[in-house]
Amino acid sequence: MTATPTAELTSWWSANAPGWAKDATDYLASIWDEGAYGLTYGEIITVTLIMSVALLIRGFFARTIVMWITRAAAGTETKIDDALVYAISTPLKIVPVILGVYASLQVLDIGETVESYANRVIQSIITLTVFWTLSRAVRVLEYAFEGLKDSLSSAAVDWMIKALQFILVALGLGAVAQQWGIAVAPLLAGLGVFGIAVGLGAQDLFRNLISGLLIIGEKRFVPGEWIAVDGVVEGTVEKINFRSTLIRRFDRSPVYVPNSKLADAVLTNFTRMTHRRIRWAVGVEYRTTVEQLKYIRDEIEDWLVKDGRFAVPPEAPLFVRVDTFNASSIDFLIYAFTKTTNWGEWLAAKEDFAYAVMKIIERAGTGFAFPSQTIYLQQQDPPEIIAPPSRTRGAGNQDLDQPTGFGESSEAG
Repeated sequence: MTATPTAELTSWWSANAPGWAKDATDYLASIWDEGAYGLTYGEIITVTLIMSVALLIRGFFARTIVMWITRAAAGTETKIDDALVYAISTPLKIVPVILGVYASLQVLDIGETVESYANRVIQSIITLTVFWTLSRAVRVLEYAFEGLKDSLSSAAVDWMIKALQFILVALGLGAVAQQWGIAVAPLLAGLGVFGIAVGLGAQDLFRNLISGLLIIGEKRFVPGEWIAVDGVVEGTVEKINFRSTLIRRFDRSPVYVPNSKLADAVLTNFTRMTHRRIRWAVGVEYRTTVEQLKYIRDEIEDWLVKDGRFAVPPEAPLFVRVDTFNASSIDFLIYAFTKTTNWGEWLAAKEDFAYAVMKIIERAGTGFAFPSQTIYLQQQDPPEIIAPPSRTRGAGNQDLDQPTGFGESSEAG
């Protein structure tokens, strides 16, 4: 039988080495084999070196291989490969660590029981890493569904991705449970009974969840749209969550509305308007002649048609008509729609139109009416005028020219 190199070296050292050298090597060997916590120092040092090399390889992966793959994917036109690289980049960095742990277990002199548990831990880590990678790779669906944006909203795609990620994580945990000898079927049955009990106590939660799915399916609104729900809220939709929808009011305060409130209520989606309406009642004075009324009507209608910012039939209705004989004015009905639905642009167009109406009425030679009231006084039966009686002649400032019936008889007496 041929001796191994190690055995030959040991035999040569025992035969030729001086005594002090043998004592030193025996002392170092005793320390090497002594160790702590059930492990020799040799095993501890070896495992430390193996894990250090594994971490160095991991850093090399992160700085070179993963970076190179990422740059190569970024150079292509499609974004699917970018998402795949992003999905595998982080799990790929765990591979050297797993290999380091496996090599360390091979070096260590541990019992069969401990080694069995250690191998299960490694298998569990590998299983979780695989399913974790798959759950991250699901984000590729965001780019795969780009051509279906007209039929699927971004919120629906986001919910679909989250559901698939949850399913993959659950499958990964189930696989790990099987590796540790845990029966998954009875566990699922128990979870089903538990789910029924929870469902009975969380009816509002599931109602809001189903309402959210209906909102996404019907596409009543999507993030970024301006909606109004009578008695609930009015503002801009920011995010549709599983239970509630975040709506930003125009004073910039956030409102979290349960999905059931939005699914069951009458909802107005202002963002999907095709035009914005202007409906005015403009009153002129009653002294306005028929010719002036016709001139005002024709000029206003002509201005709306030629301006370019207002829709004309058959795109949208447009009416300028004498409509009402009001209490103190003759009223025009102006009914028109702007082509833009932007609120700021609509305000600007309406302002210019108001200036134009004022100039047209001024050129017509009449004016705007204002509330007034005229009171006519007429006496049907005037009262009888009665003169006061004449004063008696006597002392004081009496009128001597007025005769009295008893003056002369008084002097005679």
